[in-house]
Amino acid sequence: MFMKTGLLLGMLCVPATVRADVARDGLRAAADYSAGHKGTRLLVIQHGKTLLDERQNGGPAAMKIYSGTKGFWNAAALAAQADGLLDLDERASATLPEWAGDARKTAVTLRQLLNFSSGLEATFALHGDGFADRDAVALRAPLVGATGGSFIYGPAALQVFHEVLKRKLAPRGETPTHFIERRVLHPLGLGKQRYLADRAGNSLLAAGFAMSAGQWARMGKFILSGGMDGAFHGSSANPMFSQGFWNNRLAGSPGAREVDPEELLELKWPLQQWSRTCLCHSAPGDLVASIGSGGQRLYVIPSLDLIVVRLGFMTKFSDGVFLRALLAR
Repeated sequence: MFMKTGLLLGMLCVPATVRADVARDGLRAAADYSAGHKGTRLLVIQHGKTLLDERQNGGPAAMKIYSGTKGFWNAAALAAQADGLLDLDERASATLPEWAGDARKTAVTLRQLLNFSSGLEATFALHGDGFADRDAVALRAPLVGATGGSFIYGPAALQVFHEVLKRKLAPRGETPTHFIERRVLHPLGLGKQRYLADRAGNSLLAAGFAMSAGQWARMGKFILSGGMDGAFHGSSANPMFSQGFWNNRLAGSPGAREVDPEELLELKWPLQQWSRTCLCHSAPGDLVASIGSGGQRLYVIPSLDLIVVRLGFMTKFSDGVFLRALLAR
């Protein structure tokens, strides 16, 4: 379905000490940690076989995945590039005349918007309801950081990308919502989602989707198939984040720091330090994760042919602790 670059897996190192298969003790330890931190569902799939599918704490089958939504819209961005609709390295101002007259905004690329390295103000208020036009508000957001050198995690950059995609699709008579359904959701066997659209019909790209563990796992299977190849390289502003996903490629590297992204993101953006960071030193370097607020997680480890989905009620959750338990490290 998507154009593949084939660059990712060859670039990521995999520690030789990591087990080839998840042990029973690891499954139980991970399940206990999840349940002890308000988990509602834990699904572990390896080599296409379900090793564990556990409902916990009486939670519902489906949960809001919050920022896990970003990964699906980034898959749509890759699909748009594969279709020749856009180039992620093109400047947003080529489609947005509102930005063409701004010397700083003119330099922002679509990839920088998706990687949160554009320097655009986060504008967290865009998560709320009642907007007449979220995209218009995002277009007016100021640049508060250096383009290409600042990691500012927030909804404004994604809404600007949405506006670009909307204008690219308009001559075809298609909306971004229809596009993501046709090119991403339906091929994955998924239906319509919670788009949290404003009065102008603009979906919120930063959050909104609600899924069961099995449904979210379909994104994991898509990643294992190579459908997101080339999307996980990171940027100079944040090497462990790219296009909606967090990577672990610096695990085991000298001087690398293990961090919990949710905890670090609580700081104001100028105080966040993302250089030489990883999710878990004990996990393989090709691990990628979709991270939603309060412990919603999709982990994919291609070298282990492993998919893990963890859902839960809002609480503090440590990726490093969970992954060490799962991998018995």
